[in-house]
Amino acid sequence: MFEVAKRFAAGLILGTALIAGTTAQAEEVVLMEGVSPHPDDARMTEAGAFETAPPWTIGMSHFGVNANTWTVQMAHDTEAAAARDDRIGKFILLDANISQAKQVADIEDLIAQKVDALIVTPLTPTSADAGIEKAVAAGIPVIVHTGLTETDAFTVDIQGGAQNFGKVMGDWLVKELGGKGKIWVLRGLPAHPEDINRYKGLLQALEGSEVEIVAEDVGAWQYDNGKKVCETFFLNDPDVDGIWSSGADMTRACVDVFKQFGAPIPPITGEGNNGFFGQWINDGFRSISAEYGPEQGAAGIRAAVALLEGKPLHKRYVYWPEGWDLEKVKQHHRPDLSANVWFPTSLSEEDLQKYYGTK
Repeated sequence: MFEVAKRFAAGLILGTALIAGTTAQAEEVVLMEGVSPHPDDARMTEAGAFETAPPWTIGMSHFGVNANTWTVQMAHDTEAAAARDDRIGKFILLDANISQAKQVADIEDLIAQKVDALIVTPLTPTSADAGIEKAVAAGIPVIVHTGLTETDAFTVDIQGGAQNFGKVMGDWLVKELGGKGKIWVLRGLPAHPEDINRYKGLLQALEGSEVEIVAEDVGAWQYDNGKKVCETFFLNDPDVDGIWSSGADMTRACVDVFKQFGAPIPPITGEGNNGFFGQWINDGFRSISAEYGPEQGAAGIRAAVALLEGKPLHKRYVYWPEGWDLEKVKQHHRPDLSANVWFPTSLSEEDLQKYYGTK
């Protein structure tokens, strides 16, 4: 039997918070294990500011459900969290399908439907700004995650720490290479805030080292695109000391390219993906798994519910976990599930088997 550690549901602990320069008692809502208030931002929502009697209608503008396997699961995590709360009478998820114009229209649509709370995952740093500002002006609380905004009008921001993600992988690679060597870089979706900031984290890690980027291209966080990029890099010059991959589907693809050509697999970065876990365990190459769980979707639902319950939340939250080593990966790997499962997740065992079971 394989077991998945149960993730935190929205829970409460007593704590204190600094509000407008004064210290006040506040109930801390647990949005997700590893997510905590931003250490440099003491702003909070006022208790009761968005309190509304259920049943609630919660809307979500998703930048692109089918962008890759991670975004699919993030949508599943979000929907499952909404379904578990009987007070949510209706959950509306609109898919922008990687279109800025569609995201703008989707947010307008959700505002017109008078949702009680709005969750937004921005496609670009500006794609959702006008809609967020309009929603807040209409009295609708807005929760942002999995992407940045230029506006500060949102109610709550839960950021997965893309720069931390990229730096965790970059720091590991610099250490593995002894501070010098040639690396390939596979980036994610062009112009997406996560890609921009993961790359910033890499560059921060490389500062002061003699590690040199000798090839760089976009794999869009997808297996097929990642494989094309890695094949091109390999055929142009297979002499590389390490690989910084911005996503596990691209990592899996690169590993398969080296196996295809019968070449040793260089140190390569990965993340919390079941298929990658299996590769790492079976093939024994050197790696690290940066954490970026699709449970962030469920965290967005928990934040919306807390606001509608009238609880105060911090304006900004961060998710800056350390990387996973091979031992931790072995504890989470699920051979009975497909390669497309991502961790951490809040999906129930029933949902995991429904969406990803292989039997």
